[in-house]
Amino acid sequence: MFIGGAWREASDGRTIDVLDPATEQLVAQVPNASDADLDDALAAAAAGFEVWRRTPPADRAEVLDRAGRLLIERSSAIAAVLTEEQGKPVAEAEAEVRQSAEYLSWFAGEAVRSYGRLLPTGPGHRAWVERRPIGPVAAFTAWNFPASLPARKLAPAVAYGCSIIVCPAIEAPRTAAGLVRALADAGVPDGVVNLVTGDPPRVSERLIGSGAIAKVTLTGSVPVGQTLVRLSAERLQPLTLELGGHAPVLVFDDLSDEQLGRTADAVVRAKFRNAGQVCISPSRIFVQRSMVDDFVAAVIERVDGLEIGPLANARRREAVAELVHSSRAKVHCGGVKPDGPGFFYPPTVLTDLPADAAVLRDEPFGPIMPILPFDGLEDGIAQANAVPYGLAAYVFTADLQRADVAVAGLEAGMIGVNEVALASAASPFGGVKLSGYGREGGTESLEAYTVATAVTTKGAP
Repeated sequence: MFIGGAWREASDGRTIDVLDPATEQLVAQVPNASDADLDDALAAAAAGFEVWRRTPPADRAEVLDRAGRLLIERSSAIAAVLTEEQGKPVAEAEAEVRQSAEYLSWFAGEAVRSYGRLLPTGPGHRAWVERRPIGPVAAFTAWNFPASLPARKLAPAVAYGCSIIVCPAIEAPRTAAGLVRALADAGVPDGVVNLVTGDPPRVSERLIGSGAIAKVTLTGSVPVGQTLVRLSAERLQPLTLELGGHAPVLVFDDLSDEQLGRTADAVVRAKFRNAGQVCISPSRIFVQRSMVDDFVAAVIERVDGLEIGPLANARRREAVAELVHSSRAKVHCGGVKPDGPGFFYPPTVLTDLPADAAVLRDEPFGPIMPILPFDGLEDGIAQANAVPYGLAAYVFTADLQRADVAVAGLEAGMIGVNEVALASAASPFGGVKLSGYGREGGTESLEAYTVATAVTTKGAP
């Protein structure tokens, strides 16, 4: 753990095991923070905030820029740790670390752009609105992107003058330590950035229940998000919640054969990246009825022989297997757990699903691709919106007018038209409905990590 500028073990010596999901072997033990450790982190964050809030934005920018460059230099080493504890292929891990560096570098530029505004007044008066850092932040992240999720919270918090305590998912905690080390080596003052590992319910209750935390941010599941909302209600801490998704894809029948092939390429690539453990992963594929058979054939051709990494843990593999088993669907490929060690599950394509199949209601978060028909634009939008989630959605069509109507009708925080790459440092990331609220990434992060303070002055009383 990193608390108050020092690396340390748990004060009572307790640890938590970290397994390699590809081998199921123990690869590390990390501290299981005691209440005393968490209290130390809270005190460090409070002291760090008092220093950092007064640090000139240009100095904050320099620290973030240096940290981003250090991440690039260390990307191979950090990616190796990421793969070992989370399971994604090395190429995906290296790309994630580079994306994390992009967040730090991009927000280095934003640190000096936290503009306020002047208000029109009469003679003898002045009035303005300024953005002030919100205060110490408690940040909780999921295991599926153990580098970029912490980076998405660290970068704006540090840029805008907040201190932060990061609590990474216990399945993959060491990657976040690589980010924190880069920031420490780049010169962030003691207490500004802190890292704790431990039992998530106990850690979140201790941090949020304290009087030191001014802001809570979570990337995680809907049940965890609902728990944090309840925990934060007593002190009314504002939250940014990026929760689950169940992203629909609408594939329209105006595509040429060549365009259909490129669409299948994009959907397969996005669906099975990180073994489908991506919150914005295409997870309900709706194809206009006249093209369903052609699209299924194109997908099967691309999935055949595709190799993906393991799921993160045994619980996830069992959940995926149960969704496939209970779907009562036609299984075109995959659908059987392989023998041998590791939490692997093959890419699985389903059709002919009954309307009540659990995989159409519950986020699969795994390598399952259900493909269903739709009849016309109105029917497609209705099916796409028929879940309580609204994180991401995708549209593939050669008709831009049709795309505009689909985009207007889809209930999602992020929408891709003929494109599956939605996340970037410059773009706000977040959803609607049960997918959460608030945004991280882009200039919208200013709202999440600062408060607007209105000042009005006049001459002598």
